[in-house]
Amino acid sequence: VWKMEVSERADGENVLDLSRLSLESLTLDNVSEERKRETQQLFLTYNRFTVLPASVSHFSNLRFLDISSNGLAFICEDILRLTKLKTLVAKNNRLDESSLPKDFGTMSLEVLNFSGNRFEEVPSQCLELQSLQSLSLGGNRLRTIPAEIENLTSLELLYLGGNSIATIPPELANLPHLSYLVLCDNNIQSIPPQLAQLHSLRSLSLHNNLLTYLPREILSLVQLQELSLRGNPLVVRFVKDMTYDPPSLLELAGRTIKSRNVPYTPWELPGNLVRYLDLASKCPNPKCGGVYFDSCVRHIKFVDFCGKYRLPLMHYLCSPECTSPCSSNPQSDADSEDEFSVPAHRMQKVLLG
Repeated sequence: VWKMEVSERADGENVLDLSRLSLESLTLDNVSEERKRETQQLFLTYNRFTVLPASVSHFSNLRFLDISSNGLAFICEDILRLTKLKTLVAKNNRLDESSLPKDFGTMSLEVLNFSGNRFEEVPSQCLELQSLQSLSLGGNRLRTIPAEIENLTSLELLYLGGNSIATIPPELANLPHLSYLVLCDNNIQSIPPQLAQLHSLRSLSLHNNLLTYLPREILSLVQLQELSLRGNPLVVRFVKDMTYDPPSLLELAGRTIKSRNVPYTPWELPGNLVRYLDLASKCPNPKCGGVYFDSCVRHIKFVDFCGKYRLPLMHYLCSPECTSPCSSNPQSDADSEDEFSVPAHRMQKVLLG
């Protein structure tokens, strides 16, 4: 028999804490109907539940439920009856893809924490939670981030640290309100340049991955205040890939037209050539002034973020001749037009060690 402890928070929410009672089932015979109605926060942590007790559905006004650190392997459909539930915390259990009810995605959850479980992929039901603002799946067995993550348009925090993720889908950049992105302790080798579209991003945690460079587009993250990079190869070395496919005759002709400003009109050229010419990218080397289309050289350039750290960023040049002869020396890369263009206030913290 457990002793009921009820407290009331300063904001008036009634809290029922049934943690650390070695409970295997939850009987509510000694809980009045009034107490069930008034309880808004329920703590069931450090017990022995293997299934979410169906009786939690009797707390009709429940807004917060924490059932972390049990042996929880299944969440029953009764949770769907908690129509006012906003926060579900179920850390350090035994949940996996088969543990959630089919209609879990219809709930109005704003905060969901499934860290420390056995998920090998992000459950499809979680990708249907339209009101979700915070999703934590750290310390699981995830190998990928699904492209459907873009459906969570209200998301502000995404925590996926401590998994086995190797790549980041560009669709992640379609989250307009994402402010905190944690991808530390994974196997990520590169960052898609599309992440520059995350205009609300304030904190990006990438430590303990396999990064050797960052895309130069990261400079567009105007709200970014904290960037964590320690434990990546880029901290102690950088990689310059000089593989270069010679440009085609089409590209050579296009480069000549664009770089010499040869006039042309849609009436003089076929439509496919006009569209091709419109795809020209300006070479970022300020000493060049050329353009490229499909053939370019990947090049690592060191950029001073905040007056203290120089980080290797990836950019593309039109030919090997555009690279600096001293670019292998991070202190001698003088070709960078971005070298001193990043104000110190843009990056309050660059955590490298």
